[in-house]
Amino acid sequence: MSTPDAAARRTLIEQVNTKAIVRGQVTLSSGKVGDYYVDMRRVTLDAAAAPAIGQVMLDLTADWEYDAVGGLTLGADPVATAMLHTAAAQGRTLDAFVVRKAQKVHGLQKLIEGPPVASRRVLAVDDTSTTGGSVLEAVAALRDAGAEVVGVAVIVDRDTGAAEHVEAQGVPYRFAVGKDELDI
Repeated sequence: MSTPDAAARRTLIEQVNTKAIVRGQVTLSSGKVGDYYVDMRRVTLDAAAAPAIGQVMLDLTADWEYDAVGGLTLGADPVATAMLHTAAAQGRTLDAFVVRKAQKVHGLQKLIEGPPVASRRVLAVDDTSTTGGSVLEAVAALRDAGAEVVGVAVIVDRDTGAAEHVEAQGVPYRFAVGKDELDI
């Protein structure tokens, strides 16, 4: 019999492969052109997949100490929320935050929404990564805000340089699903 952790990982991989893979030429956020697209919103915003995402991402980062999780909106938002809810169900307190793509020009003019991140250990997440550009934008904003970024974790890594780019900035990088596990 499988452990819940293994079951959650199998569920996540199945959800990604059956719901998120879109075949055909597409321009990615990195500017690169790919012959497939991983539309993770089809998974991260899905009621069946979100609990698996929360569990798998918490398991992936279990040896890192952090008390808040988030990243660049929109890809990171549902990942962080899934982790927050899964942690709460397990009796753990984990805050989430959102890094805007641009600072607000009205109200409190925040770049990072949610509980303050200054002087806190945080985890930067994303749904998928090609070059690491989006998550590195979040890392820079978090560092500027005084947070200690303990690592970067993404659900799907397209194996096109994200790990190297992130680690070159002195941040450990992990992913839950690799390119070799995608039905492409």
